[in-house]
Amino acid sequence: MIDESSRWRSTTILAVRHRGAIALGGDGQVTLGQTVMKADAVKIRKFREGSVLVGFAGSAADAFALLERFESRLKDYQGNVAKAATELAKDWRTDRALRRLEAMMIVADAKTLLLISGTGDVISPSDGVLGIGSGGSFAVASARALINHANLSASDIVRESLLIAGELCVYTNQNIVVEELDCPS
Repeated sequence: MIDESSRWRSTTILAVRHRGAIALGGDGQVTLGQTVMKADAVKIRKFREGSVLVGFAGSAADAFALLERFESRLKDYQGNVAKAATELAKDWRTDRALRRLEAMMIVADAKTLLLISGTGDVISPSDGVLGIGSGGSFAVASARALINHANLSASDIVRESLLIAGELCVYTNQNIVVEELDCPS
């Protein structure tokens, strides 16, 4: 049995749809218990020739298993992110092996922004902001404030919000990777 102090903890992933773009970013920290094991992990991936972005939080091995499944579902549904996400969530919830996976994902393309969880949730935010991971709430709060009170691009909002989360959350660092897609109006 793994006690609480030796569990893998890590990351903050944030997505923002703003001013004709969607940006998805994450920090680079991977923590085991109270020890930083890696500071420069990349938790953002591009699929379908860069037209789909995916960010993950949670156990790395579990997240990679889910990334493979999501990519397969994207192929099955000709790049339809919403359908691929829904089918992955169904699999995740009903498959005996997948149900044990401890991770969450944010997926996005030019039209769609979704959170996918192992409880079968597929959630589209009403305000175009999603955050997951240990610092997700800090990053979401910061992004919402910046959208309303600053003149920044989607990428700049994600970067600044992740930096703020890194100042507040011990499981989040300031080694930030941000990817952006243009979105049609």
